[in-house]
Amino acid sequence: MKAGRPVGRARVHPAAFDLPVDAMRAGTYSDRYFVNTQRVLRADGHSPNVLMQVFCRTEGWLGGIDEAVAIIELASEDREALTVRALREGDEIAPFETVMTIEGPYDAFAQLETLYLGSLARATRITTQTRRVVEAAAPKEVLFFPARHDHWNLQARDGYAAHVAGATAVSTDMQANWWGGRGVGTIPHAAIAAYGGDTVLAARKFAEHLPADVRLVALVDFDNDSVGTSLDVARALGPQLYGVRLDTSSDMVDKSVIPEMGEFDPRGVNARLVHNVRSALDEAGFPDVRIIASGGFNVERIRRFEREQVPVDAYGIGSALVANRGDFDFTADIVRTDGRPCAKVGRVERPNRRLELVP
Repeated sequence: MKAGRPVGRARVHPAAFDLPVDAMRAGTYSDRYFVNTQRVLRADGHSPNVLMQVFCRTEGWLGGIDEAVAIIELASEDREALTVRALREGDEIAPFETVMTIEGPYDAFAQLETLYLGSLARATRITTQTRRVVEAAAPKEVLFFPARHDHWNLQARDGYAAHVAGATAVSTDMQANWWGGRGVGTIPHAAIAAYGGDTVLAARKFAEHLPADVRLVALVDFDNDSVGTSLDVARALGPQLYGVRLDTSSDMVDKSVIPEMGEFDPRGVNARLVHNVRSALDEAGFPDVRIIASGGFNVERIRRFEREQVPVDAYGIGSALVANRGDFDFTADIVRTDGRPCAKVGRVERPNRRLELVP
């Protein structure tokens, strides 16, 4: 796997993570055996100098490393005694490649292992899965829309991981918080329902009351007539309409597809539906209205759409980007104690010249 990194990306400042430092230092979030280990070492007056080495068994794109560094920076007992070297957010990593080392008195950071490994595992999973989707869709946009599929308190971390991976937009302001962005969205089904099921009326109200720089994208499947609704909204909003979002449920067949059924799976957002909407918009004089496809998209489905040259302008991806679809577990091993090699059988020190000293 070839190494790669987003150019010029600085580390996130430790304060941005808003860590519960006192509780972390006390071991409240840690596996109990690490807390007990620290207690025994201190009671015994034993403070070995160790080299801790962190790696993942799976190739991917690294996420969570800045939070891992922040945990050590803020919650260790003696940061000045520790030497930390680490890769950067978004770095491409190979299986078993060392992504971080911590060197110093073990009792100063023994209780933090659970925490920094967890940060790395989750963020690397999301960074990698998003990056794979971005590569499959390139050069088209990928919109990161999984906020409703996970706990709200993870939004900032997940959004940043997706941003590093190349997602062009997120759906909440908190997901964009760490790089100073804003969430984006469409005219949702709930707004349409609030206006009596009238998609055009809802779209007009959005155009009337939202700032001019908000991209207006209308969901057009409320009446299961994506072609008809797309045309109605385009005619009503004209150049104010940025795009339409196709989001037909996987157990529904859009009205425009019914006459063509027989040789393909007609359910959900399929290639024929996208072609129907694109053709209708073009023929009606709206070639600039973009089509965003959403609803159950993942890497394989996007690759198929791109291979078949389905005229999608962007993909909105939700649950597939936060689902646990790979083994992105990280492991930390002591590989040197008081200057001597000391690792369990099967593990060895793996120096990595790509690691950077964290001041």
